[in-house]
Amino acid sequence: MKSIRQSRLRVAFIFTSKMGMLKSLKNNGLEIGEDDDEPPPDLLAECDSDETIQAIQNSLEEKFHVFPIESDENAYEELRQLKPDLVFNIAERLLGPNRESHIPALCEMLSIPYTGSDPLTLGICLNKSRAKEILSYHRIANPAFWTAESINDIPEDIPLPVIIKPLYEGSSKGVKNNSVVWSRQDLTEKVQEVISTYKQPVIIEQFLGGLEFTVGILGNYPNLEILPIVAIDHSQLPEGAVPIYSYEAKWIWDTVEKPLKIFTCPADIPESLETEIRDLVKQTCKVLAIRDWARIDIRCDEEGKPHILEVNPLPGVLPKEEENSCLPKAARTAGYTYSQLIQRVVKEAVIRNGIPYEK
Repeated sequence: MKSIRQSRLRVAFIFTSKMGMLKSLKNNGLEIGEDDDEPPPDLLAECDSDETIQAIQNSLEEKFHVFPIESDENAYEELRQLKPDLVFNIAERLLGPNRESHIPALCEMLSIPYTGSDPLTLGICLNKSRAKEILSYHRIANPAFWTAESINDIPEDIPLPVIIKPLYEGSSKGVKNNSVVWSRQDLTEKVQEVISTYKQPVIIEQFLGGLEFTVGILGNYPNLEILPIVAIDHSQLPEGAVPIYSYEAKWIWDTVEKPLKIFTCPADIPESLETEIRDLVKQTCKVLAIRDWARIDIRCDEEGKPHILEVNPLPGVLPKEEENSCLPKAARTAGYTYSQLIQRVVKEAVIRNGIPYEK
């Protein structure tokens, strides 16, 4: 057991900033736009804004000694020299199918405890097909799916409509208003477009037309706190928009100046559906070994049965209420302030790792 060295934990706060990643790319000879292909406009969508980074840092500093670290190529040496009591990790990095696993893997190499799920869980959840394969094995409902590395991989008998997404992205990257297709020609064209733009395979998923929700989780199985369910009201999207929470809905149509009134929390749903969703979330957290916090996206089929869409073990936590960030929204409904949400994640990691400290 680690001895108590001081009353306040030394917490390294590791993040992925937009400027930090652009600088890291340049330092490694990977200038954006240096070849003939233009980078996707949502390339930096999963990087943290300066405002979010500062809000989290402020929340941590209320109770801990905090050391901010960019998740670039210098992070390993900074961690090795600092040797903090705990790493608060929100680093999603920028490139590669295992990018969200990079920082936790470094922490494990250095025997430093950290918040959130381990490298395996983060890698699995980012690769949508691997997560769905595991969920399917355990008979946890999720939409039927296929993967393709080229248009030649598209099965002939796919039932339409389907939605096409990059295989390992988050924050609605590559999920556009035209990502749902109803014809074979559009399917082929969209698969080719996503593969070409994002330089990775695609997942082709059965499109479910029912209600959509997102659910925040705090804690560790079996002691999970499932926060009030957030309902997504597609009728609040602009006229003619496809009923999905797309990149446009998340980052273009929904602005701080004019937020979309697309979310309701707590969701106004029958108790039976709420129970079914909560049970589905608990099973998912257990099977995928989710730790400390997460946000899970759910959509019902036409018969009203909920299915897991995606699992986000590094959930977004934009600080302003008008920014429509769903985990903070659910936490506020449950009675947490923003700072209390961030500090709760630290508490869960401290308990899970058996770290002794004086409050």
